[in-house]
Amino acid sequence: MHKFLPVVVIAFLFTNSCSFIPELGAVRFPVSRKFPGDTTGAVPPDIAWRKFFTDPRLRVLVETALANNSDLRTAVLNVERSRAQYAISRSGLFPGVFGTGSAERSRRLQNGGAATANNYELKVGMTSYELDLFGRIHSLNQSALNRFLATDAGRVGVQISLVAEVASQYITERALLEQIEVAGQTRDGMNAAYDIMLRRRDAGTVSDVEMSSVEVQRQTAEADLAAFRQQLRQINNSLVFLTSGSLPSSLPKGRSLDDQIVADVRAGTPSDLLWRRPDIREAEFQLRSANADIGAARAAYFPRVTLTAEGGIASNRFSNLFSNGTGTFNFNPQISVPIFAGARLDANLDVAEISKKIEIVNYQKAIQNAFREVADGLAGRSGLAAQIAANERLVEAQRKRAQLATSRYDQGVDSYFEVLTAMLDHYAARQRLIQLRMAREINSVSLYKALGGGW
Repeated sequence: MHKFLPVVVIAFLFTNSCSFIPELGAVRFPVSRKFPGDTTGAVPPDIAWRKFFTDPRLRVLVETALANNSDLRTAVLNVERSRAQYAISRSGLFPGVFGTGSAERSRRLQNGGAATANNYELKVGMTSYELDLFGRIHSLNQSALNRFLATDAGRVGVQISLVAEVASQYITERALLEQIEVAGQTRDGMNAAYDIMLRRRDAGTVSDVEMSSVEVQRQTAEADLAAFRQQLRQINNSLVFLTSGSLPSSLPKGRSLDDQIVADVRAGTPSDLLWRRPDIREAEFQLRSANADIGAARAAYFPRVTLTAEGGIASNRFSNLFSNGTGTFNFNPQISVPIFAGARLDANLDVAEISKKIEIVNYQKAIQNAFREVADGLAGRSGLAAQIAANERLVEAQRKRAQLATSRYDQGVDSYFEVLTAMLDHYAARQRLIQLRMAREINSVSLYKALGGGW
């Protein structure tokens, strides 16, 4: 057994003695060094989602989705599989050791009689182990490690996308509830106006044309109610799907769009995206994996040295198995040199180098896409803020106009068409303001996601 130890020591000394993995170098940063537009905000982009979402009802929905969503569970399982594949690759850096024990009894005919032979063996050996003289196994191990890290970054990306999708669907639900309330108020007002107009028509002071106009407004509000309720049911179904089951029965009360559902996030700098955005990190790890594959393809041109060894004891009598002189030892080094595999090796190296170029393009594309998403979010934030302020003033002006038109109609100055037009415009302005507030909240969620989501 003492003869076997130097072999193991030599194997470890030669492991990773050389590497043909090329220097990755700096990849060109294909975007501007600062974001356009307003980058101010109340909270940093790496704030945890529990603090970013200020609505308690939304927090519970997000927690439920993270615990139950099937897509996220699949992403987690992919990470576990990638971790196991990396462990398999890493095991090639170390020799495998095995132990065996056997007992054999044979009987054969000899000179009209029978001879019996026994053989007992105990062995410890090393499986065929490749000395990584040129870093081939190390390169493959680095490639597997970076694929694992890329898969884990992809899992984080799934988490962020899931959180953002739940938040967007929830904000849409909040908007639909407010739209239903406004449509219901308008319908009730039209029903009351219709009853008044009906009595006036019976008295001969209102024409059928005016009655028809009121009826049109009633049915418009009724149709809007039906449409909003249908959309609300679809949103509820979407939230159930995202949480992979029924919604919790004891959800806290949610906030309105007038209240703060999400925090106002500030952008920071584009370089921050390189470590915050999981898709950029995933692309970077894929690039590093492809770069390591080049090292493995280069190392394949050189000889491979493998070692196999075993040692133990053997005897034809079990009682003598541990006696002196029963030791056995077998050492079998092998070397293989590629001779006529040049075309295949050249092609493998070409594939590895082209794959690296593809991953460089994918990496730059991920950076550009992240920059565009953040820039769009910032542009949307400033634009929506101006639109909301203008529409708030418009809603107030339309409300006063409807009041004035009603007063003038009661005084006999204007026809009821003026009242209907003013009420319709006020209703449309209120619905538009709800949609803009919804877009503002969803834009904040999208910007939070674009900046890395706080994971």
